[in-house]
Amino acid sequence: MAFLINRLRLGEVLKVPVRYKNPSHHWSVLKKKKTCKDKALQHFDEFYGSVYGAEWENIRAALLEEKSKYVAVVNNFSDTDRIRSDLELLGAINLKALYNSQRNYLNSKLESKKEDKASQPDNLQNVMDTLISDSQVSEVQKIYPDDQQNLMDKLRSENDNLSNSDDTSELVKTEKKLKPVKMHSIEEDLNETELESDRIVDPSVNVAMLYEYVPATKIKGLNDWVLESDHYAFYNKGGDFKVDIVKESNLPFPEHLHVYTFEPNNMYRFPSPKKGSTDVLDYFLFDGASILPILALDIQAGDIVLDMCAAPGGKTLAIFQTLMPRILVANDLMESRVNRINNIIQQYLANLYETEKVLYVTEQDARYIDDKDIYNKILVDVPCTTDRHVLHSDDNNLFKPSRLKERLKIPEKQSEILINALKLITVGGTVVYATCSLSPIQNDGVVQVALKKIWEETDSVMIVKDMSEALRPLEYMYKFAKIELKYGHIAVPTAANNWGPMYFCKIQRVR
Repeated sequence: MAFLINRLRLGEVLKVPVRYKNPSHHWSVLKKKKTCKDKALQHFDEFYGSVYGAEWENIRAALLEEKSKYVAVVNNFSDTDRIRSDLELLGAINLKALYNSQRNYLNSKLESKKEDKASQPDNLQNVMDTLISDSQVSEVQKIYPDDQQNLMDKLRSENDNLSNSDDTSELVKTEKKLKPVKMHSIEEDLNETELESDRIVDPSVNVAMLYEYVPATKIKGLNDWVLESDHYAFYNKGGDFKVDIVKESNLPFPEHLHVYTFEPNNMYRFPSPKKGSTDVLDYFLFDGASILPILALDIQAGDIVLDMCAAPGGKTLAIFQTLMPRILVANDLMESRVNRINNIIQQYLANLYETEKVLYVTEQDARYIDDKDIYNKILVDVPCTTDRHVLHSDDNNLFKPSRLKERLKIPEKQSEILINALKLITVGGTVVYATCSLSPIQNDGVVQVALKKIWEETDSVMIVKDMSEALRPLEYMYKFAKIELKYGHIAVPTAANNWGPMYFCKIQRVR
């Protein structure tokens, strides 16, 4: 007891300073907190800032917006005509009608340009010669005063007089009028010229210092594109591989696929869908850029289609709404993801599809599906960094420290899935590879490696479709980034139409 009392007395005498914790709202505490979303944004700023340049600021602002923009896909297993009418009453635009209208407008502009070009003079060289001649005359007139005879006219008249005259004495008289010009050596002229000594660099001065003022361009190497060091060195392997790229001028819309959205800068949200007379929901909503890979797939009547990584099922449902496939297989890896596909089928199709035995759901690793020479259309919407999701949610975020190794292996997994799809596709069939990432490594990089590997390991011959011309009518609604993509196309989010990102590449097997 006495010991405790002595300690209390000692504490009163000696005041020991104690450092207290700052409150949670203090700037020092907030600075130390760095969430997965913060890490993802920092990663994107460093990486995508160098890839997209000035465009990145606008893309970044759109990605950080909480609300994104959707399209509504009409459910043909409900009351189709009523649903379309209801959506149009809301002010929504039919994407197919918009595409056709814009395509007709662009074609008419192209025809008018051709007509204007045809109405120009045939002899373009004569026109150019006239322009050059007029330009030369105007330059001469600038040098000589207006009150003097034109130099060219004077020379021509003198030459004509000389050639027409029979009297050689006139030529002698003319020669006498000409004054001889005294020739000087260059050295003599330099001796008589006063040089500006203050503009001469003394040879004794070290001129190396002058180069300090010469602006140097920053050399940007692979570090701008490869952030994860050696893990991405794998993607240099396909750098020397070449593949034929064929232009495609048309983007066919399936007749029964009805997609609606709102005009640019209209961020009105579609109301939640209701059930129709068949007890299924009227329409389903998904990201507006997600429709692009489905359109690129060009579904035709009788196609046998595989959606390799189908969950949550939106793209599978959109493919099914074309009413074209003879068989559609929706596959995913895990039971939880397969359950999500089944849930969306139950909401929008119920038991209506079962009588035809068209739609099947499977649970397999897409890298090891071995159903060769069956599918003539394969959608490869691979798992990716999901750039929009990781900026808005810490749940299941790939930028968690515990998921670092998984994130680094994403491109390798993506390439393995695409390689298998290229092995499975029939001759003449089409594979569309897609991601919702802005990363050129996960996009063109994966395509490059997969194409080279399939060429080395099999006798298959692939071509890539350049869809730039086909997509031009959609530029009213979609912003396609102007970066150096070798194979695919990428729709990026904007303030006017905040959907995407969505990269897609169309590959066709020709042998």
